[in-house]
Formats: sequence, structure tokens, C-alpha cells
Amino acid sequence: MIDLLTQAINLFAAILLILAFAMITQRRILNLVHLFTAQGLALAAATLDVGYLTSQPHLYASAAATFLLKVVLLPALLHRLIDRLQVRWDVEPLLNAPLTMLLGIVLVVFAFHLATPIAALSSSVARSTLGIALASVLLSFLMMITRARAVAQVIGFLSMENSLLFAATAATNGMPMLVELGIAVDVLMGFVILGVFLFQIREQFDSLDTRHLERLREE
Repeated sequence: MIDLLTQAINLFAAILLILAFAMITQRRILNLVHLFTAQGLALAAATLDVGYLTSQPHLYASAAATFLLKVVLLPALLHRLIDRLQVRWDVEPLLNAPLTMLLGIVLVVFAFHLATPIAALSSSVARSTLGIALASVLLSFLMMITRARAVAQVIGFLSMENSLLFAATAATNGMPMLVELGIAVDVLMGFVILGVFLFQIREQFDSLDTRHLERLREE
């Protein structure tokens, strides 16, 4: 039973990595939201699994909070934001899909090489997933820096937070509940600030292309 649950954590980690790869090449913002929602579901399931394996009841509450925040609340807010800004489609990456995928593969190899010695020193039940978690973080960061549209960059930021939270859970067998609640509040506040930022860009430039911000520097 224990081996099966440990394998399930590895499966959830692999799902997070696959979803991160899908996000870096996705051109439709609505699909990005759907992929982000699937990431939140996988993260909640992995947290629940780690809680059972390590007999830490507070991780059950953390899994429930993750589900409500990342599967229900944030996707609903993202859908509302997309409707208000009318940017359902037409994500314009700065790099083409093949080059982005190639960079993604390089980042995954680098992440596994970097995480291998760290995982060997860890006593976590999910130490074998550290490389995948780090790779997911780097892929989310790649998505942020290769997108021109601010909405896609916001989703990339939220996806990176998912990967960081999974990495912390896998490395430490779960963080204290107070820390996780603090992270959740920070994510919500960050989303509100980013939402205001998006509306300001739209009002100023009638576009959500962040390359227009270069005008402010020139002026």
C-alpha cells in the first residue's frame, strides 16, 4: 500500500511536468487556465497523498485549501478577468513552439542534474520528485519570459507558485499549516495586484502586450 501511494506521488509529479510542458507551447489563454486548473488538482491530490503517507492531518486541510484556491477560486477569477479584458484567444509567444520546446528540454535536463545530489540527502518520501518539481518551476519561468501578453505571464506566475509549493511539500514532507496559509494569502494578494496592473495596461495602451511598456521607458 505504501509503495502504491509513493508511486502515486511520482505520477502526480509527472502530471505536473507534462502540464508545464503543455503550457509553454499553448497559444489559447482559456486552455492555459484549464491547464492551470489541472495543475491545482494534481497538487491537491499529491498533498493529500503525502499527508496520508506521513500521518500529518494538517496536510489534509492544506489539500482542501489548495483545491478551493487553485481549482475553484483562482480559475473562476481568471475566467472573469479574461471575460472583462476580452482576451480569450491569441496568445503571442516571443519564441516559436519548436524553439520553446527545445529550451524546455534543456531546462528539464538541467533541473534533474541539479536536483540529484539534493534528493540523495533528503529523507522525504517523495525525494525522487524533486527534479520534476524543479523542472516544473523552470518551465513556468520560461513561459513567463517568452510571453508578450500580460495575462499569460500572470498564469505563468501562478503555475510557478504551484511548482514551488509541490517542491516544498516533496522536500519537507509538508510545511507548517501557518506557512501554507501565509502563502495562500500572498498568492491572493498578488493576484489582486496583478489584476489591477492588467487593467491599467489595457486602459493606457488598449492592449495587453507588455512590450508596450517600453514606451514608458523611452518617454
